[in-house]
Formats: sequence, structure tokens, C-alpha cells
Amino acid sequence: MSGVLTDARSIRIKGRSFLAVVLTPDLPFDDWLARLDDLAARSAGFFLNRPVVLDVTDLQVGRDEMRDFIAKLGARNVRIMGIEGARPSQLDAGMPPAMQGGRPAPDVEVTETAPAKHPAADPSAAAPVTVVPAPRAAASSIVLHEPVRSGQSIIFPEGDVTIIGSVASGAEVIAGGSVHIYGALRGRALAGSVGNAGARIFCRKLEAELLAIDGIYKTADDLLKDLRGQAVQLWLENEAIVASKLN
Repeated sequence: MSGVLTDARSIRIKGRSFLAVVLTPDLPFDDWLARLDDLAARSAGFFLNRPVVLDVTDLQVGRDEMRDFIAKLGARNVRIMGIEGARPSQLDAGMPPAMQGGRPAPDVEVTETAPAKHPAADPSAAAPVTVVPAPRAAASSIVLHEPVRSGQSIIFPEGDVTIIGSVASGAEVIAGGSVHIYGALRGRALAGSVGNAGARIFCRKLEAELLAIDGIYKTADDLLKDLRGQAVQLWLENEAIVASKLN
């Protein structure tokens, strides 16, 4: 006797691209983790609710060491969604999946994330994290004619971002190209986010929590005191962020 399925339901599987933070640790892990702790202490909440990919290309470590390292990241609230560049012998079924082929893509799908608590706010209150999606039409830059409030993330991997206003503490601007801020930069600015060492950061008043260009970071404590409160531009030289005042 054969039966007929009258309530067939399909399983829909889609391909989709998401913007993720890529961490590229080096050995020894304990020294690298100490530097990560220093970054996290000076820029609290930077990894909160972010998808993170771990790039371990060319790292000569065994499976047990890799498992222990991932556990230590988890204890720091850094949740790894995938591992790139790992050999099969370095992974097991309990680890995040292996990934390959990651590359900048012009059609990154940016979606609104869940609310996240701002470290300086009342612990009982949650600040909304607002993500501004990139336009569907091809564009090399976007201009926002309003300030970026605390808890907002402006993400535009296709090119430059210009803010006509200030970026508050606890807010961030992430651009595939350069970041231009015609106001005070009190939050975070990340330029060249998809691999652009020629990107720059410009702002009228530098009071940033964190700056990054092509993955090279500088926190507020690293800034020269005579640059704080000044109009500046920042760029990369020999894999280090350098800055000068704007006339």
C-alpha cells in the first residue's frame, strides 16, 4: 500500500553574504590574547554581537591547541562563526566549520541586528544598534546629513562614507573606502574595511574611542595628546597608522 503526501513542505536554502570581522592571530597565542584583551579593555563592546571569522592560514598548531584557543576566545565573548585557512587535521566536529573563498563583495547583505547594551549606559537599559544598509544601486560613496547616535553602526563596504555631523561615543562608522566626518569623532571609525590600505580617516574634531585602517587599529590611549580635539587626517605608513593636523 502506498501513501500520498498531501502536506509536502519544502526546505528553502539560500545563499547570502554577511559582513564579518576577521581575526588573524599569530603565535604564541597567549601573547596575542594579551593584545586582544588590551584592545577590548580600551574599546569595550567592540566584539559584542559581531560575527567573527578566524583566519589561521599558515599557523602551525595542533587540534588540541586550536580547540583551547577557540575556548579562550569564547570566554572573552568572541564567538567564532567559521575558521579560514585551517587544515583538516586542525579541526574536529565540535569546532566552528571550515570556510574558504572569503573576499570583499559589492552585494553584501546588511541586516538590522539585535539591541546591544552600551557599556557606559545604565545596565538595565539596552541601546538599539541601527545598521544603515548600503543602497541597491552601485555607488562609490554615501553621505549622511545627520549625526550618528550612540549605539548606531553605519556600514558601507562599497566605498567612502561622509557624515555631515558628529559620531557619538558608542557609535561607529565602517567604510570600505575612506571616512569623512564633518564634526566630532567620539566613537569608532574603521576605514578600508574590506582591504584598502589607501583609505584615510578625516574628522574635524578627534576624540575617537578607536580608529582602524585596513585592519590596523589604534585606540584612544594610543593617540598623541596634541591631536585630541583637533582637525586631523589619518592614513597608513609601513603598517602603522600615522596622523597629521588639517590646516
